[in-house]
Amino acid sequence: MRFNKTFPLLLSMAFLLGLSSTQAQNQTAGPAISIIPKPQHLTSQSGHFTLNADTKIHVPAQNEELKSIADQLAQSIKTATGVQPQVIQKDAKKKAKNIIQLSLTAATDTLGKEGYTLEVTPEQIILAANQPNGLFIGTQSIKQLLPPQPTKAPVTIPAVRIADKPRYEWRGMHLDVTRHFMPVEFVKQYIDYLAMHKLNTFHWHLTDDQGWRIEIKKHPKLTEISAWRDSTLIGHYWDLPQTYDNKRHGGFYTQEQIKEVVKYAQERYITVVPEIEMPGHAVAALAAYPELSCTGGPFKVEGKWGIFDDIFCAGNEQTFAFLEDVMTEVLALFPSQIVHIGGDEAPKTRWKECPKCQKRIKDEGLKDEHELQSYFVQRMEKFLNAKGRTIIGWDEILEGGLAPNALVMSWRGEKGGIEAAKQKHYVVMTPGNYVYFDHYQGDRELEPVTIHGNNPLARVYSYNPTPAELSKEEQKYILGAQANIWTEYIPNTKHVEYMAFPRVAALSEVLWTPVNLKNWDDFKARMQQQYQRYDAMGINYAKSAFQVKQQLQVVPERKAARVTFTTDAAGTDIYYTLDGSEPTAKSRKYTGPFELTKAAVIKAGSFQDGKLIGQATTRVFDAHKALNRKVTLAKEPHRSFSPGTAALVNGLYGTTDHYDGHWLGYLKDDLEAVIDLEQVQSISKISSSYVQHIGYRVFLPTQVEYAVSEDGKNFKTVKVISNAGKEEGMMRKTIAAEFPATKARFVKVIARNVGVAPDQYTVRGRETWLLVDELSVE
Repeated sequence: MRFNKTFPLLLSMAFLLGLSSTQAQNQTAGPAISIIPKPQHLTSQSGHFTLNADTKIHVPAQNEELKSIADQLAQSIKTATGVQPQVIQKDAKKKAKNIIQLSLTAATDTLGKEGYTLEVTPEQIILAANQPNGLFIGTQSIKQLLPPQPTKAPVTIPAVRIADKPRYEWRGMHLDVTRHFMPVEFVKQYIDYLAMHKLNTFHWHLTDDQGWRIEIKKHPKLTEISAWRDSTLIGHYWDLPQTYDNKRHGGFYTQEQIKEVVKYAQERYITVVPEIEMPGHAVAALAAYPELSCTGGPFKVEGKWGIFDDIFCAGNEQTFAFLEDVMTEVLALFPSQIVHIGGDEAPKTRWKECPKCQKRIKDEGLKDEHELQSYFVQRMEKFLNAKGRTIIGWDEILEGGLAPNALVMSWRGEKGGIEAAKQKHYVVMTPGNYVYFDHYQGDRELEPVTIHGNNPLARVYSYNPTPAELSKEEQKYILGAQANIWTEYIPNTKHVEYMAFPRVAALSEVLWTPVNLKNWDDFKARMQQQYQRYDAMGINYAKSAFQVKQQLQVVPERKAARVTFTTDAAGTDIYYTLDGSEPTAKSRKYTGPFELTKAAVIKAGSFQDGKLIGQATTRVFDAHKALNRKVTLAKEPHRSFSPGTAALVNGLYGTTDHYDGHWLGYLKDDLEAVIDLEQVQSISKISSSYVQHIGYRVFLPTQVEYAVSEDGKNFKTVKVISNAGKEEGMMRKTIAAEFPATKARFVKVIARNVGVAPDQYTVRGRETWLLVDELSVE
């Protein structure tokens, strides 16, 4: 190698000695250094390297792989600076100046196949790694040392020394193209997005109930029939009545297009892991080949989301012949050692009634349908193992017994992953409550409709994929993690970008940077340059991180609320109003927590250079007569929704997220609450707030009754509101009663639970929740 040989060895020693990153960044010596994910070891040096028309990139002779990496770097430099360095296939001379050298090192060190060292001096930029993977990843750091916005002005790169390697082997992003089809060019762009964040695995979800997206030549009806649906659900699944757009939707990737995408990913050192769903999520395939079902159909490709009873028949030999045909062609297209076979959300309804499935259970000596699913998965595993591949499946594949060599993708929290690791199976963590990027990322009143949940930037950044419950030996089975983007509510490529960015940046640091080097405030500061890069690239990233999070804490002794504002973004000023008007840069500036003693509609926004970034958030403080008064309940609430009676009279209102901590809940039972206003006084309005989310069996009350009393014993009903909960869909509703002024000290609220879900819903026959929040008296 024609560069300072002692530098990589010194930095290797830094790893061996366990040195933490100094992240020394001399802000006065040049541009701020803002690399994401944060390198393991970075120190700023004096001076800078100047890019100009004479800058050359050198790679070893006769190494086309490194030349390809250098060509990509040269193009990136041109995009950022207008200068495209010439790539020369020859090592630079030892004292050469104005050069960028890419080299492979044979030195014994701890960098692994993806680690790299980078030294920037005023004369040279030297990038070295054990493997081409590491060199490619190192070029992503060089690109982040360039100006975030394109410029024609002379460009300097700050002098630094970096030694870096990833924390985890599996650093992934998933994309579902079945619910909404995404064009090939965008899939490539998505791969570029992964590469720029140093991710190395693209999980491509290709088949589901709503569409089959991969050409299988032996079974052409999969693309003739299964790739297309006649209509698509409009709005949210729980918006009732359900309506459809009656527009044909679909598409598929030819085998040539698949090869093109795989090659594109390989050039960026990203492994494409295909997912072919089995035994569930198979309706699209059954629409073309109904003989593979338990009932024989007919079926149509689904236009709505959900879990469907019709799955591949496990008692039918044709099923396995078909899937083996499919997987044979899939394996020919994807060189990935690991192949995803789904395994999730497979109801056993049809299997329980199917003579062939029941015969299979008997013939194989299986205990039940769960063991039949295990048989199904293990049979496909044997087929794939024989072809030199390994399967991975969602954590449901643990049910009935885990296939001998299978990897587990833990999505229903971390429990499945912990169980699999204890069984010495490799695990990829992808829990919904941290890294499902189809969940909300900000105030749901301001965000596009999505499935549910809330994973803002800070929550993603806080994730640690290695559970503390595991021993050191068991922790070795955690390969890493990935984020998932399911597209039921994501109809186009710009919306995918909105859901992925900027959360993918937080994910990259979770998966790359050791826990002890992570720092949320530092990450937020570095994200300021990253947002500029996204702007320059035309990425439709969410501004949700700039939304003001309003925390209101009740101060009972003063009948007040303490207000605190925070954001997930750095470098902004917060301005707010208390009268419900939109904030401007001339509104009150937030300088620290403050108290409210009167009713207020608070609106707050983040501002940069006097301009609102994103949208203003709204919270209400209702300083009503029942504020902080004693509430007595006839029956204690369910332990799952029991924030305390104070939550019913704290002047604060819950959101449509019924897990936000505001809601008090009853399963099947009714609410009966009595508020003591402490003295007899005149009142003329009573209201109570409820939430509805039918998918979670949460319904509005069927009836609400309001009564008043002066002595707490003799109550007079002032209003009965029947049919209070006739609306459909997800919502928060305040049910109010106004009446002539009446003297009272005690107020009684009775709300009737639906009790059992009506027949028209998928949750029919099951006990229902009644969730109540603020009880307001005026």
